Amino acid sequence: MVLLIILSVLAVLLIGGLVAMFIYTYPISKMVYETQLVRTTDEKWGRVCSAPENEEQLKMWNDGIAWMEKHKDKIVEVKTENDGFKLYGEYFDFSKDRTVIIIPGRCESLMYSYYFAPPYEKAGFNVLVIDTRCHGKSDGKYNTIGVKESGDIIKWCELLHKDFSQNDIYIHGICIGTSSGLFALSSDKCPSYLKGLVTEGCYVSFRETFKRHMMYEKRPRFPVLDLVMHHINKHTGTNVYKSTPLNAIKKIKENHRILFLYGEQDIFSIPSKSQKLFDACVSKDKKLVWFEKGGHSHLRINNTEKYDQAIIDFFKQ
Repeated sequence: MVLLIILSVLAVLLIGGLVAMFIYTYPISKMVYETQLVRTTDEKWGRVCSAPENEEQLKMWNDGIAWMEKHKDKIVEVKTENDGFKLYGEYFDFSKDRTVIIIPGRCESLMYSYYFAPPYEKAGFNVLVIDTRCHGKSDGKYNTIGVKESGDIIKWCELLHKDFSQNDIYIHGICIGTSSGLFALSSDKCPSYLKGLVTEGCYVSFRETFKRHMMYEKRPRFPVLDLVMHHINKHTGTNVYKSTPLNAIKKIKENHRILFLYGEQDIFSIPSKSQKLFDACVSKDKKLVWFEKGGHSHLRINNTEKYDQAIIDFFKQ
C-alpha cells in the first residue's frame, strides 16, 4: 500500500511537471514558429538581402545582382496562381529549348536565386527565378515546408510549357527549395516535361534540420521542437513526420535525373544524412558531388569552379 501511494505521488508529480513544462514552453514554441515560418508582415522575406551582415551572403547577393544587370534585357516578368495565391517570377529567355527553375531557401526571394544562374546559362538553359509563396512579391502567410509549394512549382512548369514551349524542365533547389522540388517530382500531378532536379543541401526531414538549427542557436529543444512541428500541422495541414524528402525521393520515377551537391562542413544537412538521402534515391541517373569547403547553402561561393562544372558536366550527358 505504501509503495502504491509513493508511485501515485510520483505519477502526479511527473504529470504535473510535464503540464507545467508544456504551459511554459508553448508560448516559446509559438514565437519560434512565427519567427521562422510565418510571414507576419509584408516586409518580412522581401526582395532584400536576408543577411547583409554575413560577408559571404552579401557577396552572393551582389554577384547575383551583377548577373541580373548583365542580362536584364532577357527578363520577362511572369506570374501564375495556385491555391488562390498570386505568385511572381522572372524568366530569363536565352532562346534555349530547356529551362531551369531555381527555388531559393527559406527567407529568400527570387533575387537570391540570381547567384545560382550562371552555370545554367553556360549549360544552355533559360532561367526562371521565382518568389515562393509568402516571399518577395508572392502572396501567402505560411511556409508549408515544400508540401503545398510543390503545387506552385507544377503550376510554374505548366506556364513554361504552355507560354514558352518548354518541354525539358529541371529544378535547382537550395535547402528547403529542394524539398519543394522533390515533392513536385514525386507528385501524381508531375508533368512529363519536368525531368529532374539539382539539389544543394537537401535534408532527410524538416524536423531533423530544424533540430540542428535549434542546437546551433542554443534554443531549448524539448518539447519546443515538436511543438513547432505541431504549429506547422495546425496552421498548414502539413504532417512534417510523414511529408519528408526521404519519403518523397523513394517515389520519384527512375528516369528522373538527380544531381546531389553536398558540403562536408554542412552542420544542418550533415554528411551522414545526406548520404542516406542519396542512397534512397531510386533514379537510374543520379550523381553525388561532395565539396570540402562551404557551409549550408554556401557551396558555390567557396567552390565556384567545381560547383559550376559539376552542373555543366551533368547536363552534357
